[in-house]
Amino acid sequence: MRIGEQFKKWAPLALLALAFAVPAQARDVSGVKVDDTATVGGKELKLNGAGMRAIVFVKFYAIGLYLPEKKTTPAEVQAEAGPRRVSLTIQREINSEEFGQLFITSMNKNSTKEEKAKVVNQTVKFGEMFASLDKVVKGDIITLDWIPGTGTVSTLNGKKIGETLPGIDFYNAVLRIWLGESPAQESVKKELLGG
Repeated sequence: MRIGEQFKKWAPLALLALAFAVPAQARDVSGVKVDDTATVGGKELKLNGAGMRAIVFVKFYAIGLYLPEKKTTPAEVQAEAGPRRVSLTIQREINSEEFGQLFITSMNKNSTKEEKAKVVNQTVKFGEMFASLDKVVKGDIITLDWIPGTGTVSTLNGKKIGETLPGIDFYNAVLRIWLGESPAQESVKKELLGG
């Protein structure tokens, strides 16, 4: 067998082996590595988009949105039936009560009176979850996962915080913090949607 024929025979196998040897990729978001995939509820999700929440030159957190498949509008993200994740990598020390209050204020700003009424109990517990923490510091990672049939599960550095909060309406209210009509930061909304 000639060298060219051997190459044709073994090249596909070599490329396949190389593909499995390459480690998972991460996206750089203003110096913060954001993983390209996440596993939620036993399903692998893909990074839909990522950005840095900042005011002037002060970075607060890098955020990543993970979905089963690519979505480019808030309506598509909210209609997703499968698991979802929002991951926050904290960039400065923040009083956790203040942090939680910012989330609640943004949720309220991006929800109608009817939407707020549907999730009032979960919203109170969500605020209490942050108030129960001492503070969040640079490098901490908070995840907010939607697991179908379970609810919203929150973690701090891989450890569950608070209780599981039922209802897709609540998770969508959380998503509107960044994807609503009055998002926390317009540029982050675009980045989370792959812009």
